[in-house]
Amino acid sequence: MLDIFVCEDNAIQRQAIVQTIHNAVLIEELDMQLVLDTGDPYVLLEKLKTSQNTGIYFLDIDLGSNINGMKLAQQIRLFDPRGFIIFITAHSELSYMTFQYRVEAMDFVLKDNPAEAEVKIKECLLNAMERYTLQTNRTHKVYTLESGGRKISIDYDDILFFETSGNIHKVILHAKDRQIEFFSTIKELTNTLGGDFVRCHRSFLVNKKNIKEVDTKKRIIHFANGETCLMSTRMMKGL
Repeated sequence: MLDIFVCEDNAIQRQAIVQTIHNAVLIEELDMQLVLDTGDPYVLLEKLKTSQNTGIYFLDIDLGSNINGMKLAQQIRLFDPRGFIIFITAHSELSYMTFQYRVEAMDFVLKDNPAEAEVKIKECLLNAMERYTLQTNRTHKVYTLESGGRKISIDYDDILFFETSGNIHKVILHAKDRQIEFFSTIKELTNTLGGDFVRCHRSFLVNKKNIKEVDTKKRIIHFANGETCLMSTRMMKGL
C-alpha cells in the first residue's frame, strides 16, 4: 500500500487536491490511502518519521514557511528514497529547480487550471501505482491478487496464512497488517505458491517463515501478530 501526503498552505487549494485524490482512489480502486494533508511542512516531516510505507507526496513549491517545497522534498528523500514526489505550483518555469535540489521529482501539477490539475493528479496516482508495483516485483517476491476490482500486491514476507472463507470459492489472506478476501481455493494456492507455504490443514495454508510457535498438543499454530490457525495431525510433518 502507498501512503499519500499533501502539503499545500492554501486551505482551499489543499481541499481541492484532497477531494481529487479521494475520488481517484475510490473510482480507480487504488491500493493507497491519504494519511496527511497539511499546510505545515514540519508536520509532514514529523508524520514521516513513523510511516512504514512508500509515499506519494504532493508538495506546493511556494509554502508560507521558512522551508519551501524543494527543501521539504530534500528532507523527505532522507526518510523515503523510493517515494514519489509531485510538485504543485503556479510557476512552470520553476521545474528547473528540481535539478538544483536533486530531488528526482516524478511530475509537476500546474494549479492555474483546476480542471487540468485534477486530470494531472489522477495521472500521477496511476503512474505511481504502476511504478511502485514494478519496483516491488523486482526487489521482493510478491503475491498479486484481485479483490473488489483492485489489484493488490503483498510481499510474501508479510503473508501469515491463507484460510478458506465461509463464502464459496473464496479464501482470506491474513497479512501482518490486514485481511483480504478474494476468489481462489487452498488447493490452487498450494500449487501456485509452494516453497515456504505449507498446507497444515484442509482449510489453511501457512507461511512457515512467519510461524512463532507450534502447539502440537492443541494442534494450533501461533503467529507473531497474535493470530492463530488450526493444523491437522496428518499434515503436521511439513512444518
